[in-house]
Amino acid sequence: MSASGNGVGVWAYLAEYERDRTEILAAVDRVFSSGRLVLGESVRGFEDEFAAYNGVEHCVGVDNGTNAVKLALQAVGVRPGDEVITVSNTAAPTAVAIDEIGAVPVFADVREDTYLMDIDTVEDLITPRTRCVLPVHLYGQCVDIPRLREITGTLPVVEDCAQAHGATGPGGRAGAMGEAAAFSFYPTKVLGAYGDGGAVTTSDAGTARTLRRLRYYGMEERYYVEETPGHNARLDEVQAEILRVKLRRLDEDIAARRRIAERYHDGLGDTGLTLPAIGTGNDHVYYLFVARHPRRDELLKLLADQGIHLNVSYPWPIHTMRGFDKLGYRAGDLPVTEKLADEVFSLPMYATLTREDQDRTIAAVRDVLAVIA
Repeated sequence: MSASGNGVGVWAYLAEYERDRTEILAAVDRVFSSGRLVLGESVRGFEDEFAAYNGVEHCVGVDNGTNAVKLALQAVGVRPGDEVITVSNTAAPTAVAIDEIGAVPVFADVREDTYLMDIDTVEDLITPRTRCVLPVHLYGQCVDIPRLREITGTLPVVEDCAQAHGATGPGGRAGAMGEAAAFSFYPTKVLGAYGDGGAVTTSDAGTARTLRRLRYYGMEERYYVEETPGHNARLDEVQAEILRVKLRRLDEDIAARRRIAERYHDGLGDTGLTLPAIGTGNDHVYYLFVARHPRRDELLKLLADQGIHLNVSYPWPIHTMRGFDKLGYRAGDLPVTEKLADEVFSLPMYATLTREDQDRTIAAVRDVLAVIA
């Protein structure tokens, strides 16, 4: 949600655009003047630069984060009927991507402190049909991948890094710890395009080659399909060139997010809110600043009356959605996930959020908490 009028919203891009406008428009002009609009130098350049940033050998740009997950799963060998262990406390596209290739999402519960996959529950979920584990680096920090591998053994790990650009965890940089890793560049992300975009990173040359085929109809040479199912899932040249511009200041923007998070902790740490906890070995990038309160809905309504419009991530756990009734889950199956869905909400968080809006948000939250205490 963006800021509007005199209100404060969870996210807005206009201040960032004003800051970067000259560079963004120059990037667009470079593409339009290049004579190549699809899979040209901008995509190749961004792929090389993003791979280097993440410390991996290969990056394959795709059209959105959902397809990044889907193609990554296919590239590591997930097929229809296979089971993929993931979490229900995430954006629905994580499970949608699994479902789209005919595989079956199997949900682990999450930790109540960090909201990340509860690794201790994973072993009991592994069956002969399990083909992959898909941990979600949620809200800006990483699942402990080395510890996860102690339990999952040789099962491929595909990281969902849609919310963790630039984050590091106990096993290293997000995007460099699994057999493959999926990124989204939706505009709200820590590294966001000015439209849709995504990528898959890997250090395995064979996986990268498969990904390049899958995003281009299953072709290696034009007009000749090597494998199915293939997809039309190419990263756009314009978005790639914009991402190259924004990648250069990604660390600067992450530092700004951390300063905002520190001010929220300082301003709200003595209230009744549960504020974000950082997992051991994690370096949080604060894609979202997620707080909790048992009277969340009442709190948000009173804040909206003051022009502070906050978001809930995520109000419906995936396993409770009608679209996933076929999986057979029932209310109560994932108790921590379900509890969080009733209590979590996000404070405004983006690199260009003004100090004035931060102060206004903190003051309003404190005032409302005093009313409902």
